[in-house]
Parts: sequence; C-alpha cells; structure tokens
Amino acid sequence: MTENQNQPRDYDAVLGGQSPPPVDGVVLGGIEGVKRCLSNPVTQVRVAALSEALKYGDAGLDVLIQALQDKSRLVQRFAYRLLKQQVEPQVKQALQAYKSWNLEERFNQYQGYQGYHVPQFANRQVIEFDVNVGIVEPVNNAYALRFEYENHENLPSKLSRLLQEPNADKLEALVFGLWAETSQTDSSSIVQALVDAKQRLTNLKAVFIGDITSEDSEISWIQQSDISPILQAYHKLEFLQVRGGDRLQFSPPIRHNNLKALIVETGGLSRDTVAQICNMNLPALEHLELWFGSEDYGGDCWVEDLNPIIFAEKFPKLNYLGLRNSQFTDEIVSVIIGSPILDYISVLDLSMGTLIDAGAEELLNFSAINNLDILNISENFLSQEMIEKFSDLDVRVLANNQKAEDEDSYIDGRYCSVSE
Repeated sequence: MTENQNQPRDYDAVLGGQSPPPVDGVVLGGIEGVKRCLSNPVTQVRVAALSEALKYGDAGLDVLIQALQDKSRLVQRFAYRLLKQQVEPQVKQALQAYKSWNLEERFNQYQGYQGYHVPQFANRQVIEFDVNVGIVEPVNNAYALRFEYENHENLPSKLSRLLQEPNADKLEALVFGLWAETSQTDSSSIVQALVDAKQRLTNLKAVFIGDITSEDSEISWIQQSDISPILQAYHKLEFLQVRGGDRLQFSPPIRHNNLKALIVETGGLSRDTVAQICNMNLPALEHLELWFGSEDYGGDCWVEDLNPIIFAEKFPKLNYLGLRNSQFTDEIVSVIIGSPILDYISVLDLSMGTLIDAGAEELLNFSAINNLDILNISENFLSQEMIEKFSDLDVRVLANNQKAEDEDSYIDGRYCSVSE
C-alpha cells in the first residue's frame, strides 16, 4: 500500500493527537527532534518545529535560518517573523540576505503612470541608449529605446543600431518606449524586430514594451499586439512588462520555464487576455501583476475570470499577487477570503482600486491576512479610522494616497486610478 504522505511518520515526535498536528503542538526530542520534524512533508509539522527552535540557543537559530530556504512560503515567513525579533549577528546577516520579494520599485512612488518614464526596471537603472556612448554596463542597467520625433527614427531601426554594439550579447534588460509617431500603430513591428534579434541578444532577461507617458499616448490608446513570440524566442527571459491593453494577446498558450515576473499595466484589461494569461504554463512565476482598468476602455474582466489564479494555484511559485487598478476590488476581497492563496503568497497588492471600509473590514477579519509580509491597499477609498485598524497587524501595510469619491465616476463615485 502506498504510504499516506499526509500522516505524521514514526519519527515525527509531535504531541497533540491530531493529523496534521496543531501549530502549537509540542516537539519532543530536543534540537534533533526539531530537525527531524523539519524534514516532514506536512507544512504544519514544520511550522510547529520552528516554534520550538528558539529554546535551543544558537543551534535553534541555525535551524530557523535554514528554514528561510524552505520550499514552503508559509514556513519561510514563519521563520522570518521569529528571526526578526532576534539581535544576534548571524541572524542580522541572514535577514539582510533573505528577500521574500525583491521588486520594491513597484511600490516606491512608481512613476510609470504619473507622466514620467520609469527610472528603474527589473531592479536596474534605466539608461537612454545613446549610440555615441554605446553599452557601458550591460548587466546592471536597462537600456531604453524610444521613437525620435526629430529624425523620425523608429524602434526597429534603433534596435538594429544597438545590436551593432560590442556588448549587445551581454545585455540583460531592454525598455521600449513609443515605437511610432502615430498611436494607431501597434507593437507588432518591435515584437518582430526583437524576435529577429534573438541570436544576438543571447543573455536578455528582462523586457518592457510600452514605457510611454501620457504626453505621447494615454495608456488606453496604446496599441499592443501578440506578445507570445517574445517568450518563445527568449528562453532566459525572467521579467516581462507590458503597458497598454488594446489588442494585447498572449496566444497561443505556451510554456516558459524561467519567467519570474509578468506585469500587465492597462487602462482596460479584457477577460480574453486574462484567460490567455491563465492558460500559460509558467512554473517559475513569482510575481503576477494585472491592472484591470475601466470598462469604458475595454476592461470587461470581472472577478470570476480570476478564479484560476486565486483558487487553482495556477502558478505554484507565486509570491506577489497584484490585482491592481480595479473597479471591483471589494469583490476581489470577497473571493480571496474564501481561497487558499494567502497561505503561499507573501505580497498582496490591491492598490489603485475601489476598496471601501466594508471590504477592508472583511479582509481585516480574515486571519490568514497575517501570513503576508506586505499588504498594499494604497489609492483606494478607505477612511483614516479603517487604516489605523490595520496597524495592529504583524504585516507591512501600505495605505497612502487614499482617494475621494467622485459623483461623476463609477459606482458610488468610486474609480480606478488609471483608465484613459
């Protein structure tokens, strides 16, 4: 008979008489018993063992530090919370090296929709490509290409010049801004040019298509295209960001083994595009960020379209889930509190949406919210009194720049932050 992996084994010395045992069960056998429990496949057993580890001095701290690399996000975060309270030098060193999530640029006064080009992309400084300077730092910088009105040079032409640089094969990150003089031209030409360059850009890991400010084109006017050929051409790609939802496609469904971050910023995201994203096989995906936008600009996605993400554990390594810029944030909260997703993600980002106090209260009363490292509820419609309630959580809560209701906008005067 096949062994039932959900049952504690003989060496799992945990009292409590439950299967799986309670998180506050007592681990027997000293530090060796703790270590044995940490090899158990049941997450709750490993969490219970960590609760005991601090009784055993430096040996227990070593166990907690090792648990920062556990395959379970829940175990990692529990170890992290225990270690945060310690002052030993080895603990401080371990916490400095540990990052549950490393795209702080997505929070720090992100300028991507505020009339500015992004200063950072994929943890790299964005540098405008200058043919007279060339590619000086191909690893730590992201080089930006943009249409030039003065000489009417389009992006495929500029990309061709970049490919002639000696360091082009070492380049890791590219940012593409406005690709044509008219907003009616879609991104297919730059997608094809990038695909054609795959033999030269052999180390490309990060691509942003659409770093376009409102001065050049409102976000809802940006004409995208099928982005899948980029994923098919660049197997080392780890970070893909797209701005603009009109004509955006990820078709046909594909598998990409290395993509860690997918960011889609729109003023109106269609349910067809969301379905295509859900149909992709992305086993390494850690960061998924979707901006839903307004129904007035093609945003016909609704909460049920997110079920494969929220309920089906579609992306098993997901660490950050951003369901941002939404007209239905309250409905998203109602679904999330009935799902297991907070058991394995570290960051929940519901910013730029339409969350009100009632929805926030519902989220606050859901105990699993304490499993998070970061909760971003900025740019919603929350009262100061409600925001203060979140300060009692052992979670980093971002709640800045709350909006005021507009009588001429969406339901009850609420509106998502970015639409046109």
